[in-house]
Formats: sequence, C-alpha cells, structure tokens
Amino acid sequence: MIRAIFYGVITIFISAIICSFIFALLLKLTSYDETSLRWVMHVLAFLSLFFGGLIAGGKGKVRGWLLGGATGVIFTTIIFLFQFLGMNQMFSPEQWGYHAGFLITAIIGGMIGVNVATSRSRSA
Repeated sequence: MIRAIFYGVITIFISAIICSFIFALLLKLTSYDETSLRWVMHVLAFLSLFFGGLIAGGKGKVRGWLLGGATGVIFTTIIFLFQFLGMNQMFSPEQWGYHAGFLITAIIGGMIGVNVATSRSRSA
C-alpha cells in the first residue's frame, strides 16, 4: 500500500512540474498574465490530484478511498511543510478549501483506480 501511495504522490508532483513548465512558457512567450490562466491552473491541479489518486488506487487494487485519501493527505502535508518552513506562512482559509477539494478529488480518483484495475484483472 505504501508503494501505491508513493506512486500516486510522485504522479502528482511530476504532473505539477510539467504543468508549471508549460505555464511558465506560456507566461513568458505570450501576452497572457497569471490572472487570465488562474482557473486553468486550478483545473489542472485538481486533475493532477485525481490522476495521483487513480494511480494509487490502481497500484494498490484494494481500499481505493484510503489510498487516494492518503495520497491527498501526503500531498497536502508536503505543500504545507514547504509553505510553513520555507516561507513561514500558514495556509489561508482559501488554501484549506482547495486542499479539502484536492483530498476529495484524490479519494474519488483512488476509488475509480481500484475499480479500473480490478476490472482489467478480471477480464485478463
């Protein structure tokens, strides 16, 4: 189960790095500004957490809600530690709301990931 959660968290951070690189290029090479891409970034963040939960659930094959939830909690903990230790700031109420949404999204991804993985193993 720990390996499945690890794969989920790694998936989230790899997709976040790729999305950040793409957005940095868009902001540098076009006339877009951060406010015009804000909602797109939020949607991609939720998709990253969903796919992280999906990967965790698929790798674990049991208790997808738990694997997705643990993946979301570990992601939130890492982000919180970076912000608290690196910038000496707590989460704002808005950030707590986003991270609650991230947790729910990762749980849903984990539940779907278990079902996709078990349906593939039954048909094979």
